[in-house]
Amino acid sequence: MPGIVDEEFGGYLSIRDRDGSLIDDDKSVWLQGRFAWMLATLCNTVEKKDEWLSAAKSGVEFLKAHCFDEDGQMFFLVTREGKPLRKRRYFYSEAFAVMAFAAYGKASGNEMWLEEARKLFAKCMDYMDGRVSTGESKWTDERKLKGIGVPMIFLQVAQVLAANGGDELAERKINGFIEEIREFVRDDIECVMEQIGIDGEVVDHIDARTLNPGHAIEGAWFILHEAKLRGGDQELVDLGCRMLDYMWKRGWDHEYGGLAYFKDVYDKPVQEYWHDMKFWWPQCEAIIATLLAYKLTGDEKYAKWHRLIHEYAHQTFHDEQHGEWYGYVHRDGRVSSMLKGNHYKGPFHLPRMQWYCWKLLES
Repeated sequence: MPGIVDEEFGGYLSIRDRDGSLIDDDKSVWLQGRFAWMLATLCNTVEKKDEWLSAAKSGVEFLKAHCFDEDGQMFFLVTREGKPLRKRRYFYSEAFAVMAFAAYGKASGNEMWLEEARKLFAKCMDYMDGRVSTGESKWTDERKLKGIGVPMIFLQVAQVLAANGGDELAERKINGFIEEIREFVRDDIECVMEQIGIDGEVVDHIDARTLNPGHAIEGAWFILHEAKLRGGDQELVDLGCRMLDYMWKRGWDHEYGGLAYFKDVYDKPVQEYWHDMKFWWPQCEAIIATLLAYKLTGDEKYAKWHRLIHEYAHQTFHDEQHGEWYGYVHRDGRVSSMLKGNHYKGPFHLPRMQWYCWKLLES
């Protein structure tokens, strides 16, 4: 971890060039939580190394000291010193902070951090249910949509909280998150929608038709993980595998390999110009999902898909000279950007994939 921990101000410096050199010292709040969670989770499941625990502490303390606004909401981006730069209406910074606080609470044995995680999760449920506003929406009420992102992310947040000290509210919410995710799974057209209308309908406009195969496949493995926690719950196995099946078929690039970033539900052109690019993180999520599906079902189809995505990702994204993965390649696998870290890409999706698959194979 040379250099990523900010020894002067705390937290993590993640915006890196190909060789690991720092290209910006602003701090993504998402990545403060994500990396602190990863480090604390390694302490809880692999080895309680002082280096990992100390680095995790740096992250959670920076989050608590600098990343909350006076109204209790969290920022999205802060300066190196922790001065606020940007705040967003959604509450994903909070999601990753809950994960970090919970895992660090368990790793450190300090109950205070577990209580911080529980309180912040409860606040997120207030945001989710509309009891507390996160700010005025940029959309009017003319065309109301709902997205899969919040229930999907908070399913895993609840799983993490339940696994690290437990929380009655989180454990109670898990079934509800699963039912919300189920609304986006359209068996009639074999698709997992990213957005749907308030009554569950497909909304035939260009933004609402846009699919994100990697996001849906990430959600699939969260469902499969819950099935595993419940001893192989067959109904959840079936749900998670359908999600994986539908979005693998829609997202897999048969010519060049890898998962495309966006697709249209009716195979029409997609608005975003980067739709056919390959990002690192969907490949990581598909590596987990295919292995987990194979372990739960024994279906050789998933073993084949796992080999395909594993080989594609490691051959395409790995930098043999400097290590780590590139984040973004063109459809044909040519590297689009040399950066190794930015406001979204940091030590989370890749190490989580490596850790989860390792532990899954060990079991």
